[in-house]
Amino acid sequence: MKMAEIQQTNKQTINDNFFSEIRNIISEGRENSYTTINSVMVETYWKIGRRIVEEEHQGQEYAEYGKQQLKLLSEKLDEEFGKGFSFQSLYFYRKFYKCFPHLYKVNGKVSPLWKILPWSHYKRLLSVENEQMREWYMREAVEETWSYQLLDRNISTQYFERRLIAQNKGYKPKPIENKEKPDPTDIIKNPTVAEFLGLSPNSDFSESDLESAIITNLQKFLLELGKGFSFVARQQHIRTDENDYFIDLVFYNYLLKSFVLIDLKSNKITYQDVGQMDMYLQMYDDYKKQPDDNPTIGIILCADTDGDVAKYSTLAKNDRMFASKYKLYMPTQEELRKEIERQKQFYQLQKKATQQIENDNSDK
Repeated sequence: MKMAEIQQTNKQTINDNFFSEIRNIISEGRENSYTTINSVMVETYWKIGRRIVEEEHQGQEYAEYGKQQLKLLSEKLDEEFGKGFSFQSLYFYRKFYKCFPHLYKVNGKVSPLWKILPWSHYKRLLSVENEQMREWYMREAVEETWSYQLLDRNISTQYFERRLIAQNKGYKPKPIENKEKPDPTDIIKNPTVAEFLGLSPNSDFSESDLESAIITNLQKFLLELGKGFSFVARQQHIRTDENDYFIDLVFYNYLLKSFVLIDLKSNKITYQDVGQMDMYLQMYDDYKKQPDDNPTIGIILCADTDGDVAKYSTLAKNDRMFASKYKLYMPTQEELRKEIERQKQFYQLQKKATQQIENDNSDK
């Protein structure tokens, strides 16, 4: 027998299950170490912020005095511990405590109302000035395990404000409390910001191009649509006794327990678009919806909305049908704010017309 063969024969192997268990122990240990380090770091920053605020309350209000105190504190901490306690860092710790004063109980334990996120998440949340919005984003980040990138994008694109529930008259930001029976307006956003599709708003493209771009970027599109969506079909075929029909995109929302049909329009919405979606909804309920499913929802994703269509078409009569405008670039915060206001007016026209129809029917 050759020497190489003898060495190969005598070479010992390791049990795969044994190796797998050791690997899992190491991975779990590293994950726990990261979690522990992050928790300690977040608690440390929160306590520093609390102490800074307490010191301010003993002296003058935070203005020039407060800034000078933070500068002096930063210099002394840098001498003692090295870099990591700059004026800007201390400012964030102070703001962290003021934005989340109840994050920890007196004994240092996390409040049952909160869960610890990475410091990078908290730092991004500090940019949300409205307290109720900030709390909503925090809860969503915890429950949906948002990465920093996703949290950053959702705040930048005003995810909360674009939910149609936030466009009711007398709007007051608040988290969705009713988890048992969510409403479609809790989930659907308007406008839809779809810069990731890579389509230029200044060039001509067909609805087929739009559809292909969505399929190519399906994961990002699902995140942009909202919570609970899963992809079902593209160009889903429905054959009736007389004709064949093809629906652009079909999704299912497990929170709503409803199929969601999306009809893509590369132009401004028309009455014909609304009529077509109305027919699709009735057809889908007849041919595809299961007994346990709630009525099908329709979204007309269009280049622009129209007030007359919202007020006078069957869009005003059907609370399971929505029109949502898409934007093919990432707008500035001010541009997006103005667009949200425009879509709010569009939605209120639709709701006002719906209410009028309901009142007229009740008078009969």
